[in-house]
Amino acid sequence: MSDARLLLNKIGREADFELLPLDGGRNNRVAKILFADAEPLVLKSYFHSPNDTRDRLGAEYAFLEMAWNKGVRSIPQPLASDPARHTGLYTFVAGQKLEPGEVQQGHVDAAIDFVISVNDGQTSSGLPFASEACFSVDAHLKTVASRVARLADLDAEAPHVDEAAALIETRILPLWQQVSAGIGATMDEPSLRAPITQRVASPSDFGFHNALVNADGVVFLDFEYAGVDDPAKLVCDFFCQPEIPVNSEFFDHFVERIAQITVDPADFENRAKSLLSAYRIKWLCIMLNEFASAGRQRRHFSGGEDGWARRCAAQLVKANEGLDILSGEML
Repeated sequence: MSDARLLLNKIGREADFELLPLDGGRNNRVAKILFADAEPLVLKSYFHSPNDTRDRLGAEYAFLEMAWNKGVRSIPQPLASDPARHTGLYTFVAGQKLEPGEVQQGHVDAAIDFVISVNDGQTSSGLPFASEACFSVDAHLKTVASRVARLADLDAEAPHVDEAAALIETRILPLWQQVSAGIGATMDEPSLRAPITQRVASPSDFGFHNALVNADGVVFLDFEYAGVDDPAKLVCDFFCQPEIPVNSEFFDHFVERIAQITVDPADFENRAKSLLSAYRIKWLCIMLNEFASAGRQRRHFSGGEDGWARRCAAQLVKANEGLDILSGEML
Protein backbone atom coordinates (compact mmCIF):
# COMPACT_ATOMS: atom_id res chain seq x y z
CA MET A 1 0.00 0.00 0.00
CA SER A 2 2.83 2.41 0.86
CA ASP A 3 4.61 1.72 -2.46
CA ALA A 4 1.45 2.59 -4.37
CA ARG A 5 0.91 5.76 -2.35
CA LEU A 6 4.48 6.98 -2.97
CA LEU A 7 4.15 6.54 -6.73
CA LEU A 8 0.66 8.05 -6.85
CA ASN A 9 1.99 11.10 -5.01
CA LYS A 10 4.57 11.52 -7.77
CA ILE A 11 1.80 12.04 -10.31
CA GLY A 12 -0.35 14.15 -7.99
CA ARG A 13 -2.98 11.48 -7.36
CA GLU A 14 -4.26 11.65 -3.78
CA ALA A 15 -7.59 9.82 -4.02
CA ASP A 16 -8.33 6.75 -1.93
CA PHE A 17 -7.71 3.44 -3.66
CA GLU A 18 -7.77 -0.32 -3.30
CA LEU A 19 -5.17 -2.84 -4.46
CA LEU A 20 -6.20 -5.97 -6.33
CA PRO A 21 -3.35 -8.48 -6.83
CA LEU A 22 -2.94 -9.71 -10.41
CA ASP A 23 -0.97 -12.54 -11.92
CA GLY A 24 2.46 -10.98 -12.41
CA GLY A 25 4.35 -13.92 -13.80
CA ARG A 26 7.25 -15.65 -12.07
CA ASN A 27 9.53 -12.69 -11.38
CA ASN A 28 7.34 -9.83 -10.16
CA ARG A 29 4.30 -8.82 -8.18
CA VAL A 30 1.59 -6.89 -10.00
CA ALA A 31 -1.48 -5.17 -8.53
CA LYS A 32 -4.36 -3.26 -10.07
CA ILE A 33 -5.00 0.07 -8.35
CA LEU A 34 -8.73 0.74 -8.16
CA PHE A 35 -10.27 4.20 -7.71
CA ALA A 36 -13.88 5.14 -7.12
CA ASP A 37 -14.00 7.78 -9.85
CA ALA A 38 -10.98 7.24 -12.13
CA GLU A 39 -9.51 4.68 -14.49
CA PRO A 40 -7.45 1.96 -12.78
CA LEU A 41 -3.67 1.93 -12.81
CA VAL A 42 -1.08 -0.81 -12.32
CA LEU A 43 1.61 -1.12 -9.63
CA LYS A 44 4.48 -3.43 -10.51
CA SER A 45 7.05 -4.57 -7.94
CA TYR A 46 10.16 -6.10 -9.49
CA PHE A 47 12.22 -8.95 -8.13
CA HIS A 48 15.71 -7.94 -6.98
CA SER A 49 18.25 -9.75 -4.84
CA PRO A 50 22.04 -9.90 -4.27
CA ASN A 51 22.07 -13.04 -6.45
CA ASP A 52 20.04 -11.43 -9.25
CA THR A 53 20.84 -7.75 -9.57
CA ARG A 54 19.31 -7.26 -13.04
CA ASP A 55 17.58 -3.87 -13.16
CA ARG A 56 14.20 -5.14 -14.34
CA LEU A 57 12.46 -1.87 -13.51
CA GLY A 58 15.07 0.25 -15.24
CA ALA A 59 14.97 -1.85 -18.43
CA GLU A 60 11.19 -1.88 -18.68
CA TYR A 61 10.65 1.74 -17.77
CA ALA A 62 13.33 3.01 -20.17
CA PHE A 63 11.93 0.97 -23.05
CA LEU A 64 8.32 2.04 -22.41
CA GLU A 65 9.32 5.69 -22.03
CA MET A 66 11.29 5.58 -25.29
CA ALA A 67 8.43 3.92 -27.17
CA TRP A 68 5.75 6.19 -25.70
CA ASN A 69 7.75 9.29 -26.64
CA LYS A 70 7.84 7.98 -30.22
CA GLY A 71 4.04 7.90 -30.27
CA VAL A 72 3.70 4.14 -29.86
CA ARG A 73 0.40 3.44 -28.10
CA SER A 74 0.19 -0.36 -28.21
CA ILE A 75 1.81 -0.45 -24.74
CA PRO A 76 0.98 0.67 -21.19
CA GLN A 77 1.97 4.27 -20.48
CA PRO A 78 4.78 4.59 -17.93
CA LEU A 79 3.74 7.11 -15.25
CA ALA A 80 6.25 6.99 -12.39
CA SER A 81 8.99 4.80 -10.95
CA ASP A 82 10.87 4.37 -7.68
CA PRO A 83 14.24 2.69 -8.32
CA ALA A 84 15.02 2.46 -4.60
CA ARG A 85 11.91 0.33 -4.04
CA HIS A 86 12.01 -1.38 -7.46
CA THR A 87 8.46 -0.31 -8.26
CA GLY A 88 6.76 1.22 -11.29
CA LEU A 89 3.37 2.78 -12.01
CA TYR A 90 1.61 2.27 -15.35
CA THR A 91 -1.75 2.66 -17.03
CA PHE A 92 -3.96 -0.41 -16.92
CA VAL A 93 -4.57 -2.17 -20.24
CA ALA A 94 -7.63 -4.36 -20.68
CA GLY A 95 -7.71 -7.26 -23.11
CA GLN A 96 -7.64 -11.00 -23.62
CA LYS A 97 -4.68 -13.30 -24.08
CA LEU A 98 -4.48 -15.30 -27.26
CA GLU A 99 -4.71 -19.03 -26.84
CA PRO A 100 -2.29 -21.46 -28.49
CA GLY A 101 -3.39 -21.94 -32.08
CA GLU A 102 -5.10 -18.55 -32.34
CA VAL A 103 -2.18 -16.55 -33.75
CA GLN A 104 -3.04 -15.26 -37.21
CA GLN A 105 -1.27 -13.20 -39.89
CA GLY A 106 -2.76 -9.96 -38.51
CA HIS A 107 -1.33 -10.61 -35.06
CA VAL A 108 2.11 -11.32 -36.51
CA ASP A 109 1.99 -8.13 -38.59
CA ALA A 110 1.04 -6.17 -35.46
CA ALA A 111 4.17 -7.54 -33.75
CA ILE A 112 6.33 -6.60 -36.76
CA ASP A 113 4.80 -3.12 -36.91
CA PHE A 114 5.55 -2.68 -33.21
CA VAL A 115 9.24 -3.55 -33.65
CA ILE A 116 9.53 -1.24 -36.64
CA SER A 117 7.78 1.60 -34.77
CA VAL A 118 10.04 1.48 -31.73
CA ASN A 119 13.04 1.53 -34.08
CA ASP A 120 11.93 4.59 -36.00
CA GLY A 121 14.76 7.14 -35.84
CA GLN A 122 17.19 7.25 -32.91
CA THR A 123 16.54 4.23 -30.72
CA SER A 124 19.48 3.03 -28.68
CA SER A 125 20.99 6.12 -27.05
CA GLY A 126 19.00 5.90 -23.82
CA LEU A 127 18.58 2.14 -23.56
CA PRO A 128 20.73 -0.41 -21.74
CA PHE A 129 21.80 -3.61 -23.43
CA ALA A 130 19.02 -6.19 -23.48
CA SER A 131 19.31 -9.16 -21.17
CA GLU A 132 21.81 -11.61 -22.70
CA ALA A 133 22.44 -9.22 -25.61
CA CYS A 134 24.68 -10.76 -28.26
CA PHE A 135 26.84 -8.93 -30.80
CA SER A 136 28.73 -11.79 -32.45
CA VAL A 137 27.78 -15.31 -33.49
CA ASP A 138 30.25 -16.60 -30.91
CA ALA A 139 28.43 -14.60 -28.22
CA HIS A 140 25.13 -16.20 -29.28
CA LEU A 141 26.62 -19.67 -28.95
CA LYS A 142 28.23 -18.91 -25.59
CA THR A 143 24.93 -17.55 -24.25
CA VAL A 144 23.09 -20.73 -25.16
CA ALA A 145 25.95 -22.86 -23.86
CA SER A 146 25.66 -21.06 -20.53
CA ARG A 147 21.95 -21.86 -20.40
CA VAL A 148 22.67 -25.50 -21.13
CA ALA A 149 25.34 -25.60 -18.41
CA ARG A 150 22.83 -24.36 -15.82
CA LEU A 151 20.78 -27.49 -16.37
CA ALA A 152 23.38 -29.35 -14.34
CA ASP A 153 22.05 -27.63 -11.18
CA LEU A 154 18.52 -28.96 -10.71
CA ASP A 155 16.53 -28.55 -7.50
CA ALA A 156 16.46 -32.02 -5.94
CA GLU A 157 13.07 -31.20 -4.39
CA ALA A 158 11.43 -30.21 -7.68
CA PRO A 159 8.51 -32.39 -8.76
CA HIS A 160 9.37 -34.76 -11.65
CA VAL A 161 13.05 -33.82 -11.35
CA ASP A 162 14.21 -37.31 -12.37
CA GLU A 163 12.24 -37.05 -15.62
CA ALA A 164 13.77 -33.64 -16.28
CA ALA A 165 17.29 -34.94 -15.64
CA ALA A 166 16.75 -37.85 -18.03
CA LEU A 167 15.40 -35.53 -20.74
CA ILE A 168 18.43 -33.27 -20.41
CA GLU A 169 20.91 -36.13 -20.55
CA THR A 170 19.38 -38.16 -23.38
CA ARG A 171 17.94 -35.47 -25.66
CA ILE A 172 18.95 -31.87 -24.94
CA LEU A 173 22.70 -32.32 -24.46
CA PRO A 174 23.20 -34.46 -27.61
CA LEU A 175 21.12 -32.05 -29.70
CA TRP A 176 23.02 -29.03 -28.40
CA GLN A 177 26.33 -30.66 -29.32
CA GLN A 178 24.99 -31.30 -32.82
CA VAL A 179 23.55 -27.80 -33.25
CA SER A 180 26.59 -25.90 -31.95
CA ALA A 181 28.99 -28.01 -33.99
CA GLY A 182 26.89 -27.46 -37.11
CA ILE A 183 26.87 -23.67 -36.74
CA GLY A 184 30.58 -23.60 -35.95
CA ALA A 185 31.40 -25.73 -38.99
CA THR A 186 29.86 -23.17 -41.36
CA MET A 187 32.07 -20.30 -40.18
CA ASP A 188 35.78 -19.72 -39.63
CA GLU A 189 37.07 -18.34 -36.32
CA PRO A 190 37.27 -14.66 -37.43
CA SER A 191 33.70 -14.81 -38.73
CA LEU A 192 32.43 -16.35 -35.50
CA ARG A 193 33.95 -13.51 -33.48
CA ALA A 194 33.25 -10.68 -35.94
CA PRO A 195 31.21 -7.89 -34.30
CA ILE A 196 27.58 -7.52 -35.32
CA THR A 197 27.16 -3.81 -36.01
CA GLN A 198 23.39 -3.85 -36.57
CA ARG A 199 21.68 -3.13 -33.24
CA VAL A 200 18.02 -2.49 -32.58
CA ALA A 201 15.77 -1.59 -29.69
CA SER A 202 14.50 -5.03 -28.80
CA PRO A 203 11.48 -5.83 -26.58
CA SER A 204 13.29 -9.09 -25.73
CA ASP A 205 11.29 -12.07 -24.44
CA PHE A 206 8.99 -10.96 -27.26
CA GLY A 207 5.88 -12.90 -28.17
CA PHE A 208 2.16 -13.24 -27.65
CA HIS A 209 2.69 -14.64 -24.15
CA ASN A 210 3.37 -10.97 -23.31
CA ALA A 211 0.46 -9.45 -25.23
CA LEU A 212 -3.26 -8.77 -24.95
CA VAL A 213 -5.83 -8.37 -27.71
CA ASN A 214 -8.62 -5.80 -27.42
CA ALA A 215 -10.82 -3.67 -29.68
CA ASP A 216 -7.85 -1.48 -30.60
CA GLY A 217 -5.65 -4.40 -31.67
CA VAL A 218 -2.67 -6.04 -29.97
CA VAL A 219 -1.10 -4.48 -26.88
CA PHE A 220 2.39 -5.57 -25.84
CA LEU A 221 3.50 -5.94 -22.21
CA ASP A 222 6.46 -6.86 -20.01
CA PHE A 223 9.76 -5.37 -21.14
CA GLU A 224 11.97 -6.10 -18.14
CA TYR A 225 14.56 -7.77 -20.39
CA ALA A 226 14.38 -5.10 -23.14
CA GLY A 227 17.24 -3.08 -24.56
CA VAL A 228 19.71 -2.87 -27.41
CA ASP A 229 20.33 -6.20 -29.13
CA ASP A 230 20.95 -8.11 -32.36
CA PRO A 231 17.71 -8.20 -34.40
CA ALA A 232 18.40 -11.85 -35.24
CA LYS A 233 18.02 -12.73 -31.55
CA LEU A 234 14.71 -10.85 -31.42
CA VAL A 235 13.39 -12.91 -34.35
CA CYS A 236 14.62 -16.23 -32.96
CA ASP A 237 13.15 -15.57 -29.51
CA PHE A 238 9.81 -14.61 -31.09
CA PHE A 239 9.53 -17.93 -32.92
CA CYS A 240 10.91 -20.11 -30.10
CA GLN A 241 8.86 -18.96 -27.09
CA PRO A 242 6.56 -21.90 -26.27
CA GLU A 243 3.61 -20.43 -24.39
CA ILE A 244 1.73 -18.99 -27.38
CA PRO A 245 3.63 -20.51 -30.30
CA VAL A 246 3.96 -18.70 -33.62
CA ASN A 247 3.73 -20.98 -36.64
CA SER A 248 6.98 -21.25 -38.57
CA GLU A 249 5.03 -20.49 -41.77
CA PHE A 250 5.31 -16.81 -40.76
CA PHE A 251 9.10 -16.93 -40.23
CA ASP A 252 10.23 -15.81 -43.69
CA HIS A 253 7.64 -13.01 -43.76
CA PHE A 254 8.75 -11.78 -40.32
CA VAL A 255 12.43 -11.86 -41.29
CA GLU A 256 11.84 -10.08 -44.61
CA ARG A 257 9.98 -7.20 -42.97
CA ILE A 258 12.40 -6.78 -40.06
CA ALA A 259 15.24 -6.80 -42.59
CA GLN A 260 13.91 -3.43 -43.79
CA ILE A 261 15.24 -1.76 -40.63
CA THR A 262 18.69 -3.38 -40.80
CA VAL A 263 21.81 -2.00 -42.50
CA ASP A 264 22.74 -5.36 -44.07
CA PRO A 265 19.52 -7.31 -44.77
CA ALA A 266 21.23 -10.34 -46.32
CA ASP A 267 23.61 -10.77 -43.37
CA PHE A 268 20.75 -10.37 -40.90
CA GLU A 269 18.57 -12.91 -42.70
CA ASN A 270 21.37 -15.49 -42.85
CA ARG A 271 22.15 -15.00 -39.17
CA ALA A 272 18.51 -15.30 -38.07
CA LYS A 273 18.04 -18.53 -40.03
CA SER A 274 21.31 -20.12 -38.92
CA LEU A 275 20.77 -19.30 -35.23
CA LEU A 276 17.16 -20.50 -34.99
CA SER A 277 18.11 -24.04 -33.96
CA ALA A 278 20.42 -22.70 -31.23
CA TYR A 279 17.59 -20.61 -29.86
CA ARG A 280 15.30 -23.63 -29.89
CA ILE A 281 17.81 -25.14 -27.44
CA LYS A 282 17.91 -21.95 -25.37
CA TRP A 283 14.14 -21.99 -24.98
CA LEU A 284 14.17 -25.66 -24.03
CA CYS A 285 16.47 -24.62 -21.19
CA ILE A 286 14.11 -21.79 -20.22
CA MET A 287 11.19 -24.23 -20.17
CA LEU A 288 13.07 -26.26 -17.59
CA ASN A 289 13.72 -23.28 -15.28
CA GLU A 290 10.97 -24.65 -13.05
CA PHE A 291 13.46 -27.34 -12.04
CA ALA A 292 16.40 -25.00 -11.42
CA SER A 293 17.67 -24.33 -7.93
CA ALA A 294 18.17 -20.66 -8.80
CA GLY A 295 14.48 -20.17 -9.61
CA ARG A 296 13.10 -20.91 -6.15
CA GLN A 297 13.76 -17.43 -4.71
CA ARG A 298 11.96 -15.71 -7.63
CA ARG A 299 9.00 -18.11 -7.36
CA HIS A 300 8.67 -17.30 -3.68
CA PHE A 301 8.82 -13.53 -4.32
CA SER A 302 6.11 -13.62 -6.98
CA GLY A 303 3.89 -16.01 -5.02
CA GLY A 304 4.40 -18.76 -7.55
CA GLU A 305 5.08 -21.80 -5.33
CA ASP A 306 1.45 -22.97 -5.57
CA GLY A 307 0.98 -25.31 -8.48
CA TRP A 308 4.68 -26.08 -8.80
CA ALA A 309 4.07 -29.76 -9.56
CA ARG A 310 1.51 -28.87 -12.22
CA ARG A 311 3.87 -26.38 -13.85
CA CYS A 312 6.79 -28.81 -13.80
CA ALA A 313 4.69 -31.48 -15.51
CA ALA A 314 3.45 -28.97 -18.09
CA GLN A 315 6.97 -27.76 -18.84
CA LEU A 316 8.15 -31.30 -19.43
CA VAL A 317 5.40 -31.73 -22.01
CA LYS A 318 6.38 -28.45 -23.73
CA ALA A 319 10.05 -29.39 -23.67
CA ASN A 320 9.35 -32.71 -25.37
CA GLU A 321 7.22 -30.95 -27.98
CA GLY A 322 10.00 -28.43 -28.57
CA LEU A 323 12.54 -31.23 -28.97
CA ASP A 324 10.30 -32.91 -31.53
CA ILE A 325 10.06 -29.64 -33.51
CA LEU A 326 13.82 -29.15 -33.45
CA SER A 327 14.53 -32.75 -34.39
CA GLY A 328 12.13 -32.44 -37.33
CA GLU A 329 13.80 -29.23 -38.53
CA MET A 330 17.20 -30.91 -38.46
CA LEU A 331 16.20 -33.90 -40.59
